[in-house]
Amino acid sequence: MKEKRFVQFAWFVLAYNVLVVLWGAFVRATGSGAGCGAHWPICNGQVIPRNPAVETMIEFSHRLSSGLALIFVVALIVWAFRLYPKGDKVRFATGWAMFFMITESLVGASLVLFRWVEANDSVARVYVMGIHLGNTFMLLFFLALAAFYASGRAKVRFRHQGRAGTLCWLSLLAMLLLAVSGAIIALGDSLVYIEGLSPDDSLVVATLMSIRIYHPLFAILVSVFLLVVSRYLAKARPSPQLSRASLILLILVLIEVVVGIINIALKVPVAVQIIHLLVASLMWLTVTFMTFFALSDDAERVPAVTM
Repeated sequence: MKEKRFVQFAWFVLAYNVLVVLWGAFVRATGSGAGCGAHWPICNGQVIPRNPAVETMIEFSHRLSSGLALIFVVALIVWAFRLYPKGDKVRFATGWAMFFMITESLVGASLVLFRWVEANDSVARVYVMGIHLGNTFMLLFFLALAAFYASGRAKVRFRHQGRAGTLCWLSLLAMLLLAVSGAIIALGDSLVYIEGLSPDDSLVVATLMSIRIYHPLFAILVSVFLLVVSRYLAKARPSPQLSRASLILLILVLIEVVVGIINIALKVPVAVQIIHLLVASLMWLTVTFMTFFALSDDAERVPAVTM
């Protein structure tokens, strides 16, 4: 019974963190990052802000949701260490999830304390935004691994897996780089369409706008690669889960293409930005679970499968 509750909680924590990611994107997209001023973890010098503006309410609610996410991950690792023996794979996954949750909190705090919010167009902010989403995706990766292991799945071996292992690693790396590039481009869009900065007045904004075209091109290349890999894995490591993941990935790619076109055509409205990130997060999790299913100890191997 305790293990069943832990499994349910692990999946809940994963889903909840996806929602926190989306709310964080809403904070950026609405220009509410400075809603609590340059104060962290308090808000405008207060534990609970009084008579808050809309931006303050948005930013403060994001801090509350992020704080809950931290508490949930702490509860997850404590529960895992009490429920599973030393050296267990669930402990391993929750330990790494805790690590990336801590770094996530530190990156989020740095955005506020260094004022890398609203109309800040510094080069440092560009790098930190990329690091922020990259770290977020790694957090989701290990939360997914914890839920995967807690559900009774076999251990995932990331080494000595031949071509399938190499393709899984490349897929994760490609998806991670695509997400980082998307975060950087989204920052440029926010600076122009939300904060009203002009490329003529900011070298950083001008650079971000000039490289914007490369993100959709990179997205197309990565998407094609991921689809090819998913079909290969479905043949090389046949299972109902991998076949299903391959189909889900195809659907998500098609949806993301449509959403991306709408996002550009309508000049990045907030709602479309959130949907864009949601689909990207689901793609990342699909590739993640595709990797788990393909590289787990109980995966069936079919030799001599070509691309």
